[in-house]
Amino acid sequence: MKGKAALVTGAASGLGRETALKLAEAGADLCIVDINPQGLEETAQQARAHGGRVLVRPADLSDADACAPLVTATVEEYGRLDALCNVAGIVAIANTPQMSRADYDRIIAVNLSAPFHLIQAAIPHLLKTDGAIVNVTSQAAFFGHAYMAAYCASKAGLTHMTKALAMEYIRQPIRINAVAPGGMQTNLTANLSYPENFDPELFGRVASLRGMVEPEDVAELIAFLASPAARGYHGACISLDAGITAG
Repeated sequence: MKGKAALVTGAASGLGRETALKLAEAGADLCIVDINPQGLEETAQQARAHGGRVLVRPADLSDADACAPLVTATVEEYGRLDALCNVAGIVAIANTPQMSRADYDRIIAVNLSAPFHLIQAAIPHLLKTDGAIVNVTSQAAFFGHAYMAAYCASKAGLTHMTKALAMEYIRQPIRINAVAPGGMQTNLTANLSYPENFDPELFGRVASLRGMVEPEDVAELIAFLASPAARGYHGACISLDAGITAG
């Protein structure tokens, strides 16, 4: 990825940070995005240690108007865009009748609408560089999880958006793929709260007998798909979930 530029969302911590660092190791210049400015600066310091340039852009991706300017800033800084990695995501665990409209709207906005708006803005630039889009969905896109209706809907939508875009650009050199991780030990999962009358047996069905997936392993796959080494991948959604969806 040396000489190439990548935009990574959700980069203040967890999988987004790991992805940014993997791309920095590969030589990419970065634009890193998150709602957490302090976390972004910590990521930037670590990424710059690999010798690349890092543009820090705090933003609230639930605001649709905030998305396209991030692409513009990346292209203005580096003169190009080679990879868009939509890693940012949020989740809320709730009994469906008690889920607030605000929580539902924010999950859909961050997990589904923001990737769409970023992709809209990025495609003209990625077509010029034979670039790549990598969307982070979830194994929750493939089967239902109790207490996570909004999250499952957002990730299923992003998975099918990936496939629809892949077909739309099947005749172009741009590559559009997705990664579907299983549960990871990140800030996102560590800070979850659980609803009244929560049934851990129902919720436990989402876990693999092999345990959680390591964020750095998922980041390695994202960085690979963002690079020219993944030239044979288009319209794929690759599960990295320690076997949850195997049967």
